[in-house]
Amino acid sequence: MESLTLRASPSTAAPLRRVPGRRHAAVSVRASAGAGEPDLSVRVNGLKMPNPFVIGSGPPGTNYTVMKRAFDEGWGGVIAKTVSLDAEKVINVTPRYARLRADPNGSTKSPIIGWQNIELISDRPLETMLNEFKQLKKEYPDRILIGSIMEEYNKAAWHELIERVEESGVDALEINFSCPHGMPERKMGAAVGQDCDLLEEVCGWINEKATVPVWAKMTPNITDITKPARISLKSGCEGVSAINTIMSVMGINLKTLRPEPCVEGYSTPGGYSARAVHPIALAKVMQIARMMKEEFADGQSLSAIGGVETGNDAAEFILLGADTVQVCTGVMMHGYGLVKKLCAELQDFMRQHNFSSIEDFRGASLPYFTTHTDLVHRQREAINQRKAIRKGLESDKDWTGDGFVKETESMVSN
Repeated sequence: MESLTLRASPSTAAPLRRVPGRRHAAVSVRASAGAGEPDLSVRVNGLKMPNPFVIGSGPPGTNYTVMKRAFDEGWGGVIAKTVSLDAEKVINVTPRYARLRADPNGSTKSPIIGWQNIELISDRPLETMLNEFKQLKKEYPDRILIGSIMEEYNKAAWHELIERVEESGVDALEINFSCPHGMPERKMGAAVGQDCDLLEEVCGWINEKATVPVWAKMTPNITDITKPARISLKSGCEGVSAINTIMSVMGINLKTLRPEPCVEGYSTPGGYSARAVHPIALAKVMQIARMMKEEFADGQSLSAIGGVETGNDAAEFILLGADTVQVCTGVMMHGYGLVKKLCAELQDFMRQHNFSSIEDFRGASLPYFTTHTDLVHRQREAINQRKAIRKGLESDKDWTGDGFVKETESMVSN
């Protein structure tokens, strides 16, 4: 794959959608490509990225060193691990991960298809993380850095966190309304994302304070994911991200009879990710994308997450309407260099279909989803049409002398 040349190009930036009281970053990064090469660059809420691939919030964005590595490898953007005001309340355990392999016997040679974590948000002091954000923006002023934030049910705390994180220079905020196992007793994470009344109130607090674009990260652990997505957008968020991990129990060790991951003989349900969740994520993203297309004007964005390990995985999300594609577990399994493979494979897909830009095919598959009732109707019509064709003559050359009367009758409607 051709290397990416990154440069600021504010002079070429298109007019940005303005939200009252909201500061839109004027950061622009261009991907340089040879003649005829598909252009992977995307513009999302006024932010220009060289490609649609974004490091998802989690361990791959946990400190300066790893986020710098992500930028150096060529990721389109980085979402840092979620921060809150009081990191002292965050205490992680080890082991905190468990894997599911394709081989039912768990052979280590078998591909990993599922990944579970019981990891919490960042346990590092907020000020430390903010200083590292500042350093990253100083060294990479033209790259997109997004702060992920989560806080207790307290308006003043949310406002303080937003103000402090914005002062570090981040280009946007992603709001973690979706962590399935992180401190629900403090009304954090999915405890908010699963309660639409609570979500609407907290989104209101956030959007009256934020001056950069805001993405609300959706939980899949809900019956109808379009409801919280709709509320987030109506409450002023510029975009939604979906999906976060799925609540799960990875398995039981049949030798010890203890659940995995096992911490001092005990475990707790955690978040499920990796390739096995990809079909579920596709369905959730499709549902959100259809709702956004039907109910909202252009301008709001959709960032897709779930089981991305190849460029084709990403192409599926984009075909459903995603603007960007986040990868977290994939980086944990394959490393930061994965982005080169993702870009090369996505460009190969685009060449096969003669697409020159992401916008050429974004949302192209969305119109082909319908109801089961409509599928039955369409199939019945198709069958009837095929029968009609078989009954009659398709061309004048098919007439015969001996069967002329029967051939005539075959085309009479009554």
